[in-house]
Amino acid sequence: MLAIIAFVFVVIPIVEITVAIQVAHHIGGLDTVGLLLLFSIAGAWLAQREGISVLRQIQAQLENRTVPTDELIEAGLVFAGGVLLVVPGFVTDAFGMLLLFPLTRHMARRILRRRFGLRVRRIGPGDNDGIIDV
Repeated sequence: MLAIIAFVFVVIPIVEITVAIQVAHHIGGLDTVGLLLLFSIAGAWLAQREGISVLRQIQAQLENRTVPTDELIEAGLVFAGGVLLVVPGFVTDAFGMLLLFPLTRHMARRILRRRFGLRVRRIGPGDNDGIIDV
């Protein structure tokens, strides 16, 4: 846990500052700030658009009386992508954008499902152990 905290609060800012300085050397300081603002604004718009799309998918799944597991994971990924876009920096913006595009978001969802072995507990008669792999 300490390694994760150190990574988030030490390594990521150092990488972001280094990349921002390199970009500023190539295109100028004011242009760098403008580019960061442009990424944040475009990312906020894309996060809102994709978030609404995922919410509609969740509503459709609930109306069909199915558990929207994939959609809930995607909602979390869209939220994480939006948060990464709000954090100033080119590296976090790149990862945030990747989480907002449907194709890369689906790949991230598959990786998460495989990594954490997501399971959904279904309550009802006829289950042997009450757990179904999704």
